[in-house]
Amino acid sequence: MSERAPIPTRADFRLFRPMPTRWMDNDVYGHVNNVVYYSYFDTAVNGYLIDATGTDIRQLPAIGVVAETKCQYFESVSFPDLLEVGLAVERLGRSSIVYQLGIFAPGKSTAAAVGRFVHVYVDSAQRGTLPVPEPIRTAVTPLLLAPR
Repeated sequence: MSERAPIPTRADFRLFRPMPTRWMDNDVYGHVNNVVYYSYFDTAVNGYLIDATGTDIRQLPAIGVVAETKCQYFESVSFPDLLEVGLAVERLGRSSIVYQLGIFAPGKSTAAAVGRFVHVYVDSAQRGTLPVPEPIRTAVTPLLLAPR
């Protein structure tokens, strides 16, 4: 049996975006439902890209489509928490970006959940792979983690 990796902390991320929970995010068990975390990831990444590039990213020559997602949960969060989503880039490739994301509850130094989110850039009409657009590449470069 392998040893479990330590729970990521705020130091493992390059920036944070606020993420309010909504009444409808809670499930019948009184915590944010697991599928909602993926919408937090998507909102944090794309909101950051729009803010950082100053452009409507849907209008770029290549759009980022989600090719892979993953989430590991450590503790519950619930409405009305005002969460923060930590963002970092694990890998910046020719046509893809691998994001590392953390969901942080108010006042917590360790992540309630951590995710992986992979964008692959494609032509919006034909869906053929294209290089990451330069405005996106420029925006995510400061988020790059040091190679391990």
